[in-house]
Amino acid sequence: MPAAVVILAAGAGQRVGAGSNKVLLPLGDRPVLAWSVLDALALDDVRRVLVVVRPGEDGLVADALGPHLGGREVGVVDGGATRHASEWHALQALRPEIVARDLDVVAIHDGARPLAGRALFEATLAAAREHGGAIPCVPLPGLLDLGGAELPELDGVQTPQAFRAAELLAAYEQAARDGFDGTDTAACWAHYTDLPVAAVPSSPRNLKITFPEDLDLALRLA
Repeated sequence: MPAAVVILAAGAGQRVGAGSNKVLLPLGDRPVLAWSVLDALALDDVRRVLVVVRPGEDGLVADALGPHLGGREVGVVDGGATRHASEWHALQALRPEIVARDLDVVAIHDGARPLAGRALFEATLAAAREHGGAIPCVPLPGLLDLGGAELPELDGVQTPQAFRAAELLAAYEQAARDGFDGTDTAACWAHYTDLPVAAVPSSPRNLKITFPEDLDLALRLA
């Protein structure tokens, strides 16, 4: 069955120091945001791609993405005050197709992670279909506690995070009733469902653009 990919582009990006939305900054021959949008559009089983933007920036995003889409359609949804609220707005936009069972899985991705790549999207969507939920993870070696002792190896969580659509929508509907606001999609999933979340191997290449030097690193990796 078809999937949907939601790409979050509603953050302020103040730490990158650009004075504008960091996902609209150039990365090679296209804006940061266009890298993940084009990867999502290239996936055979993706029916819908939605970009969540800051209110008032839909025109800027359309102008930035338009030259790279080649006539392909991307939906735009206004975001909310928090990440969770932005995800909820996107799921409300997808609700008719989820209820009609026209979508089986929804992936939610940070637009500031331009180098996730098609293979990671595909692996995460497949794992979500099999297990219920899936998140990319990358080992974080060499961590120390406050006393200087080495910690056991932990994993860092990335995006895209993918989940079965009907259960994800139900979780966010209940969260809206309860006033719950999760730090990421997996937090809401874990709070309101009993379905497992599979860890999908990823790599540090799937970096998040946070500081100015991250743009230079991403360009070298790309």
